[in-house]
Amino acid sequence: MSSNSVELDALTATSLLRFATAGSVDDGKSTLVGRLLHDSKSVLADQLEAVEHASRKRGQEAPDLALLTDGLRAEREQGITIDVAYRYFATPRRRFILADTPGHVQYTRNMVTGASTAELAVVLVDARNGVVEQTRRHAAVAALLRVPHVVLAVNKMDLVDYAEPVFAAIAEEFTAYAASLGVRDVISVPISALAGDNVVEPSAHMDWYGGPTLLEHLETVPVGSDPSLEPARFPVQYVIRPQSAELPDYRGYAGQLASGVLRRGDAVTVLPSGHTTTVAGIDVLGTETDIAWAPQSITVRLAEDIDISRGDLIAAGKAPQPTKDVEATVCHLNERPLRAGDKVLLKHTTRTVRALVKEISYRIDIDTLEPRTGAQELNVNDIGRVVLRTAEPLALDAYADNRRTGSFLLIDPADGTTLTAGMAGESFDGALAAPTLDDEEGAWV
Repeated sequence: MSSNSVELDALTATSLLRFATAGSVDDGKSTLVGRLLHDSKSVLADQLEAVEHASRKRGQEAPDLALLTDGLRAEREQGITIDVAYRYFATPRRRFILADTPGHVQYTRNMVTGASTAELAVVLVDARNGVVEQTRRHAAVAALLRVPHVVLAVNKMDLVDYAEPVFAAIAEEFTAYAASLGVRDVISVPISALAGDNVVEPSAHMDWYGGPTLLEHLETVPVGSDPSLEPARFPVQYVIRPQSAELPDYRGYAGQLASGVLRRGDAVTVLPSGHTTTVAGIDVLGTETDIAWAPQSITVRLAEDIDISRGDLIAAGKAPQPTKDVEATVCHLNERPLRAGDKVLLKHTTRTVRALVKEISYRIDIDTLEPRTGAQELNVNDIGRVVLRTAEPLALDAYADNRRTGSFLLIDPADGTTLTAGMAGESFDGALAAPTLDDEEGAWV
């Protein structure tokens, strides 16, 4: 086995899990995250001391672990999560990047931000309330964003006397609903974030539960994918021309490999021009190598001198067809509505082009998942289907095939604010079959 193959095997085995938490208001997300950090010994002594001090000022004897994530003053005053709180922690078995997202309906857009790069979503429900509207909304967003793994954490089991039938009913309803959305990998864990049951340590109150604790599942769930199974996509970020005596003819294209594996000698297509050539060399941190894999930052040298600039895409394997007509499912993130006829900037990987919103095909009723035609605009948190026309051709993969090169942002050309997150080629009809409740069976179908 070559040294490059050994390096590739080692990288694909690197254990890093990006996951997001979601749930309705007061389901206990911040407390769960705080418990996870506290019980896994991932809280610094001064952080814990500050939380204990703040809790005592409130008249609480035990530390309020939610304060470990709710860092904004407004969050602490209102007792809610407003913004996405990112936390980094590690156990001996795995490293984690956690995004604690808000539960309020008006902050659904923040879940889109937190879950867009997540490989797992933890959806909390209050055992007393079961699956509610916001639970279904978060499950729909996770499915639309193609989050591969979902965990249903049935929280506050201590408030329902740790009753197994309560947990079983909620787990059955959610699993059936998630399956109808196309989410296949769902597990359910009964927990009490406040008491610590089944978060890091197994619960002594739920001997009827034989599954893993939440942390055990987070440590063992398969993450990542084999880069060799994905087509290589390399968005050019910068063209390097030293023009020095030592390197008189050096021309390299620098950037981050978005997906796949790139090797010396690979046949590649430069998009949107369509020119074909081969990879003459690959440099990683100034050292020449024969192979590179996502998400390494590299410099690529090609066998032929081709007019390539920032924003071009070097693709190996079956290349996407450049187009000026883009159909996509989008989630609108800005208070300013998105309307047909709006002129925007479309940012795809390292390329930014002018675009026109030609049509808003429909808006999704997030409660029923049914498309509502005739929508004139998309408001904040709305999910819908749009048709765009760009000034220059773009090489987009379908989002279902490649989350990196199938996604894009719409930007306000006046002030540069982000308006909308888009998923190219996605159809909400195809990705999520709208489920209905079978009155006779009592299940989502």
